[in-house]
Amino acid sequence: MTERMLALTGVTKAYGQVPALAGIDLDVSRGDLLAVLGPSGCGKTTLLRCVAGFERVDSGRIDVAGRQVAGARGHVPPHRRRVAVVPQDGALFPHLSVADNVGYGLDRAERRGGRIEEVLTLVGLDGYGGRMPHQLSGGQQQRVAVARALAPRPPLVLLDEPFSALDAQLRGELRADVRQALRADGATAVLVTHDQGEALSMADAVAVLDAGRIVQCGAPAEVYRDPATPWVARFVGDAVLLPATVDADVAVTPLGRLPLRGPAADGPVTVLIRPEQLRLAPTGGSVATVVRQAFHGHDALTTLRLADGTLLTARTLDEGGALPAGAQVGVTVRGPVRAYAGPV
Repeated sequence: MTERMLALTGVTKAYGQVPALAGIDLDVSRGDLLAVLGPSGCGKTTLLRCVAGFERVDSGRIDVAGRQVAGARGHVPPHRRRVAVVPQDGALFPHLSVADNVGYGLDRAERRGGRIEEVLTLVGLDGYGGRMPHQLSGGQQQRVAVARALAPRPPLVLLDEPFSALDAQLRGELRADVRQALRADGATAVLVTHDQGEALSMADAVAVLDAGRIVQCGAPAEVYRDPATPWVARFVGDAVLLPATVDADVAVTPLGRLPLRGPAADGPVTVLIRPEQLRLAPTGGSVATVVRQAFHGHDALTTLRLADGTLLTARTLDEGGALPAGAQVGVTVRGPVRAYAGPV
């Protein structure tokens, strides 16, 4: 049986009359990385601060490595929870070397035992122990912060949007390296982020938070391909939502009769189509007019208008060159679509 390293049960937290967490239930297994994903103000940071012990919960309980740290038995202070936090800015001690920063929470035996060098190698900074923080780039400072969190082998590592201040290319490289380091060290982690790509690419599971409630929790592919609600569909990636009617397990839509992913009751529904499901061709399918096209290098997003005025967004590879505004194309849909009861 998989060991639970973090368990939240019915956790609530409010600031005055404003609820921040409204009954949170979450489990994180040993060695997994859970991404808590949501918009600004949804309660992500409050959740992290409650797990770390910086905030007291109003009700419910939190267990770390099988030990209750918040709940009916009282509030265990942060320094006694053995939970490591990697903040947004790294928060290194400027007067200490890289090695001394990493070894700050270790006893003398652990310092001499090679743990500092081990975790620096894990984060790609082998040989950097003698440098000072001001001699490092922003990305390197974040790697040191991760190494410092891993050094004492805590049961849980909390990552508070640690890549948000970095440029896009560096952010992508660091995500992959940090995920590899966490996995290599067998660490259990919770990543708090508002970046959908970050959550989907790094996590073993994604918990989508909205207004202090978890609206869906599952594997990244599940959350993306089968979002629980239209709101989740819009938040986790680009979404095309169309009115439709279910007829004998098929959705009748402005783009024709489309197969459904999962059962749906007959009658009015809203269907979800991801932009990459739309295929454009000179002929065939439903006729649409190109409104505009945004080129992103690896792909292009094309906004289209059907004859009834319905707007669509298609994501395509740049195979046939740019499509000018006003051009007529045929649109077809690849794969099944997700249906939600009633109009959105």
